Amino acid sequence: MKRWRTDGAARRAGVAVALALLIVATAGRAEPPLSYSVSFSHAGLERVSDYMRNEVATGKIPGAIVLIQQHGRPVYFEKFGVLDVESKRPMAEDAIFRLYSMSKPITSVAAMMLVEDGKLALDDPLSKYIPAFADVKVGVEEPNESGKPALALEPLKRPITIEDLLRHTSGLTYGFYGDSAVRKLYANSDLFKGDFDNAEFADRLAKLPLAEQPGTLWDYGHSTDVLGRVIEVVSGKSLFQFEKERLLDPLGMRETAFYVADEAKRPRIAEPMPNDRFTSPIAGIRNPMLKRRWESGGAGMVGTTGDYVRFAQMLLNGGTLDGRRYLKPETVALMTSDHIGPETKIARDYFYFPGADSGFGLGFAVRTMQPPNTPLPLGEYRWDGVAGTFFFIDPKDDMFVICMMQTPSQRGRIETEVKTLVYDALGN
Repeated sequence: MKRWRTDGAARRAGVAVALALLIVATAGRAEPPLSYSVSFSHAGLERVSDYMRNEVATGKIPGAIVLIQQHGRPVYFEKFGVLDVESKRPMAEDAIFRLYSMSKPITSVAAMMLVEDGKLALDDPLSKYIPAFADVKVGVEEPNESGKPALALEPLKRPITIEDLLRHTSGLTYGFYGDSAVRKLYANSDLFKGDFDNAEFADRLAKLPLAEQPGTLWDYGHSTDVLGRVIEVVSGKSLFQFEKERLLDPLGMRETAFYVADEAKRPRIAEPMPNDRFTSPIAGIRNPMLKRRWESGGAGMVGTTGDYVRFAQMLLNGGTLDGRRYLKPETVALMTSDHIGPETKIARDYFYFPGADSGFGLGFAVRTMQPPNTPLPLGEYRWDGVAGTFFFIDPKDDMFVICMMQTPSQRGRIETEVKTLVYDALGN
């Protein structure tokens, strides 16, 4: 593990200069600015490196980037393997990754900026902004005349709210997992047909039944995509235009977008192993080079490690970065507290991805119970992307970790192990 040099500019700019080390789109090279924090052991961080190198050497993943940032400065940054096993291009600081569901926290922050502006409220009905959802029905399975389950429709017991979209309790689902009647209907519809925009996509969803009554079950699905359309209606701008103006450009996240527009950047796109690719688009998304009108706030973004570090540090700081405020501290606290706890009576089914020790806030899983015999802290918040990326933010230890890789089949296992190794290194 190499030690990093530090200079006055790095100390002044903190995370901004630290991620010159990852991107440096203008200079084309990286200057890692910091050695290990005193909070981490050198030997412990070497075990992180050894583990990731072994994942590459044994052919489980093509490559990865792992970054740990604490107290506003990078503690650990390593690149592993290659961008693409076919081209054998080495993993690079400015590698571009399919973020998939790591788009959701970005969209959620953008929505909460409008809440702070007074232009949106958590208890607003969705139909206030997208009228088609006023008449949406809920799909229920009931026995037909022959006694076999059949899909029936029932009216809403209460409207879908903006909070429902943020916490995944809207009844909107995905069609690429599970086998319920509504999920099958999603999967077999023309939801992703043609070159549609966010408005048309929301209208298509409104024609399909919800998987359950709003506010009754955490159900992972297209809620954040619909939230992206709400942002457009409220702001009068496209989702990407609003996010660029209010969030991405001010933060310096200039590589984060809904597709890679510049053909010259194609060699920078990280790819999964040839036998670890999606055979069909997931959540309607697959090709990061495909120009499309749809800006999927729930799964459509691509980006770099450096860009996401800027975003994560802003959140860890309580909504500020480099002297600019994006959210109030109380808004970040609201987003990263549990909104589906026992008092809400919101159920959790088999597909409750946050896990038994976590609730869900407004865009993030939030740890509410400490697993036995682990150092994992309460209050940690996080999310990941189905292609392999993940991040977690730990306010207690003033740090966050980002892992970027493209490996749909290995993410969960690696995320668990990396988190364990990081906390072992922090505690020894």
